[in-house]
Amino acid sequence: MKRRVFEALRRAQQAGQAVALVTDMGTGFQTLVGGDGRQQGDVGLEDEFLPQVLDAIRHDRSGMVEFYDGRFFINIFAPPLRLFIIGAVHLAQALAPAARLAGYQVVVIDPRAAFATPERFPDIALVPEWPDEALAALQPDARSAIVTLSHDPKFDDPALKAALATPAFYIGALGSRKSHASRRERLLADGVTAADFARIRGPVGLDIGAVSPQEIALSILADMVLHLRGPKQKAPKE
Repeated sequence: MKRRVFEALRRAQQAGQAVALVTDMGTGFQTLVGGDGRQQGDVGLEDEFLPQVLDAIRHDRSGMVEFYDGRFFINIFAPPLRLFIIGAVHLAQALAPAARLAGYQVVVIDPRAAFATPERFPDIALVPEWPDEALAALQPDARSAIVTLSHDPKFDDPALKAALATPAFYIGALGSRKSHASRRERLLADGVTAADFARIRGPVGLDIGAVSPQEIALSILADMVLHLRGPKQKAPKE
């Protein structure tokens, strides 16, 4: 790797930016591509090829790809995934360690000191502040997921409104379809657009018939992975 490419990669990592290092396997030429499409390196990528690289950055997928007669290895360098859990409730105690196991940096946000304790959430970052204020300070990015679990509008609604102002790849809210419909009425009345509200997954998680907190946590985590990675492409039938 040439020094200027290495330095650009180092700066991107320090800034917490996801980038792709694209290596032409035929020539050895390397190009560093940012999430905004900016390029640095030996050569500029073809305009038709760039969308594939940006898609790889969005889905965090390294691997070999073919373009015309060439073969290229796309190596993704990205900051850690983050999950912000609103509400230090019983379900959060199941979701937080599951998400950590999946590689997420987990933050539990709840101003109620009796709930957000190290005893209930060992080795989990706790933020004892109001959710909207905490999210504004923590600045979730496109590699962040935000899930509200408190089931209390005075906590969840401001948090969801703050979440919608971020590029978080996943926003979910615990509750039944009826409570989600009521949530929609409240947030639209508070200035949220219908298009923005549609970003919220409610009821949160995949419908796998989950009952226990552990199963519900699994359904939420699976839905997060699906939104981040996308479904695998099925091979065409011969």
